Amino acid sequence: MTPQDRQWLSEAQSGSDIAYGRLVASHQAVVRGFLRRMLGGGWADADDVAQDVFVHAWQSLHAVREPERFKSWLIGIAWRRAQDHIRSHQRRARRDQDWLQSLSLPQGVSQEDRMALEQAMQSLAPDARACVALSLSEGWTHAEISASLNLPLGTVKSHLMRGREKLLAALGGVA
Repeated sequence: MTPQDRQWLSEAQSGSDIAYGRLVASHQAVVRGFLRRMLGGGWADADDVAQDVFVHAWQSLHAVREPERFKSWLIGIAWRRAQDHIRSHQRRARRDQDWLQSLSLPQGVSQEDRMALEQAMQSLAPDARACVALSLSEGWTHAEISASLNLPLGTVKSHLMRGREKLLAALGGVA
């Protein structure tokens, strides 16, 4: 730990937001790099976890008794947060897999068609995807969708028309 880092740590432990910000700036590359490698190179996930690490570190800064071990203390927090993230991701994947397996394919819909349909849904803009999902999967009326998503009725109708065309095209139907 540099003498400057030691000073910033002391000031941060006394409550200085500015000093803590400087500590974060000094150590964020190491933490983010470690998390990117731990989480398989996903920059967005690593940055989210790094944010959590630095918030937790700020809240626990009083626990740092040996300033020369600050970096290893910070990486220890990153390690535990990365493990939490991985476990959470695995639980979510298992839950999604269980849900997918619980669905029964309607008569006449092949697995290939289902995958094409999912891919076509993902290609829709988020607001159009929401309209189509609520209409086709949940059976909502145009007015209900409009009110729920706070979109004009005409926009909902346009999203549904274009969304259905994309879905039909993905299934090989006439668009």
